Amino acid sequence: MRLTWKFVDSQSDPDFIVAPGERLSWPRTLGLGAQHVVAMFGATFLVPVLTGFPPATTLLFSGVGTVVFLVITGNRLPSYLGSSFSVVAPVTAAVAAQGTGSALGGIVAVGVLLMVVGAVVQLGGTRWLDTALPPVVTGAIVALIGFSLAPSAKTNFDDGPLLGSVTLVLLVAVLAFFRGMIGRLAIFLAVATGYGLALLLGEVDTTGIAKAAWIGLPDFQTPAFDLAVLPMFLPAVIALVAENIGHVKSVGQMTRTDMNPLMGRALAADGFATALAGFGGGSATTTYAENIGVMAATRVYSTAAYWVAAAVAITLSLCPKVGAVISAVPPGVLGGATVVLYGLVGILGVRIWLTNRVDFSTPVNQLTAAIPLIIGIADFTWHAGGLTFTGIALGSIAALLVYHGMRFLSVRGGTPLTPSMESA
Repeated sequence: MRLTWKFVDSQSDPDFIVAPGERLSWPRTLGLGAQHVVAMFGATFLVPVLTGFPPATTLLFSGVGTVVFLVITGNRLPSYLGSSFSVVAPVTAAVAAQGTGSALGGIVAVGVLLMVVGAVVQLGGTRWLDTALPPVVTGAIVALIGFSLAPSAKTNFDDGPLLGSVTLVLLVAVLAFFRGMIGRLAIFLAVATGYGLALLLGEVDTTGIAKAAWIGLPDFQTPAFDLAVLPMFLPAVIALVAENIGHVKSVGQMTRTDMNPLMGRALAADGFATALAGFGGGSATTTYAENIGVMAATRVYSTAAYWVAAAVAITLSLCPKVGAVISAVPPGVLGGATVVLYGLVGILGVRIWLTNRVDFSTPVNQLTAAIPLIIGIADFTWHAGGLTFTGIALGSIAALLVYHGMRFLSVRGGTPLTPSMESA
């Protein structure tokens, strides 16, 4: 790995891009790095606030994870690793059932499994993934992860309907009226405005902020491994696989470069970063669409900007005052933001179906999507011995069983899976 970049000047050519191995002047690169931090900040800090994890710790491992990602991918794949919303539901359930340690153990397990997937992909390619996890399955799992969080969004919203309404309306308005960087900052701007209103109304407890030091280490926690909660985290692995594959393909398309040889490394890197975060008290990490948006808007794909972003995030994490400010975000503000964010996670699953042109005129695709969504949204629960399978886990298992089971039976029975349920 080489930590050197070829200096290039920006040009008026509309097709001009700054490649991963290139950079603009250092002042502009520093500015772009800070821009990436601001873009990811709104969504990244919401995850620890929603799960009860220390925000500063999550921010630290977000920056460290980005460094890990850049190193493992040979400094060739630009990406910022922010907090993943795919673990919010299992972490919340695990904390309620067994405590924070068990939730961190689940995050470590997610990271380890993701590293295993990355190693297999690096050695054997992605074809086996396409067979085991076709788009109809991954789309269903990602969708049910988002939609199953609807009750959590409602609970937060009900704790402060005025603040939630203001945050929600502003978030939608910013996304509707603005493009480019301002649009990418919609979450940050909406939450900051809601926070400001809460301060004016006296609905923010500032005691912790006043007591927090300006400089200090984040709070670290250690994981505990409880077999009973691990099944809850399995769907998160599939979601992270889908997110990382989408990121690699997106960067490849934008830079007009074949990034597929880095697919296995990207998966393993995110897995390592997630496991590392779990061992220290941080949340699972993932590649961020917000930062892809910044790259698309600026046409600068230099990994140098991401080294700067990682350094800024780590520096901010060493200020306990920042973590205290984040922790004090009122539930109503979170409710307004999560109505949008959780919904968008669900719609991401729908987008996977649309992008891959999943044919929903066939029974196998209809049932692979329909059954898991009902199981996940209704939060079916099954206790088997010492294990607890929640709606997300059961829905994900159902997606796999329905798809592969129906295909197997159709082949054995000699009956093709033809369109027969168009009106269903």
